[in-house]
Amino acid sequence: MTKPNILLIGGGGHCKSVIDVIEQENKYAIAGIIDKKELIGQEVLGYRIIACDDELETLFQKYKYAIITVGQIKSNTLRVKLFKRVKEIGYKLPVIISPLAYVSRHSSVEEGTVIMHNAFINANAKIGKNCIINTKALVEHDATIEDNCHLSTASVINGGVTLKENTFFGSNATSKEYIEIDAFVKAGSLVK
Repeated sequence: MTKPNILLIGGGGHCKSVIDVIEQENKYAIAGIIDKKELIGQEVLGYRIIACDDELETLFQKYKYAIITVGQIKSNTLRVKLFKRVKEIGYKLPVIISPLAYVSRHSSVEEGTVIMHNAFINANAKIGKNCIINTKALVEHDATIEDNCHLSTASVINGGVTLKENTFFGSNATSKEYIEIDAFVKAGSLVK
């Protein structure tokens, strides 16, 4: 059976991590990367940058799947803008889950979210659209991660926590249980 082709929107560091997850998951064939016009023809881990954002409408005639591979550190504005744009064009944004991650069958994960290697999503957790659940991140039972959030490497979201839309939760940060977080959380923080 032929795997569906997928376009990766953004060719930076996060793209490299997502490529590795897509290759491991083995559900999609990477058709190419979309990035800045001046980078067309270059490669990221052996995959060509084939077009820029201006060509997304034209590419939709040939490709139906896309995933946002722009990361989020200072701001998620570009990530959110690209997600909305590819949705409006009509692309399907699948959930990408590393086979090295654990996602409870009693949890839910929405479109365009990528769950990286060794992440752990426990029972009754809810993950929204266009999220990055990075390497070794832990989302405990009954937690809600709203749309466009980034849980950085080895972060811990404890039981019953709600991470509000667009929240960045830094590497090795840990939350207290049953609280609401709506902020940029620095690496190594303890959020009470």
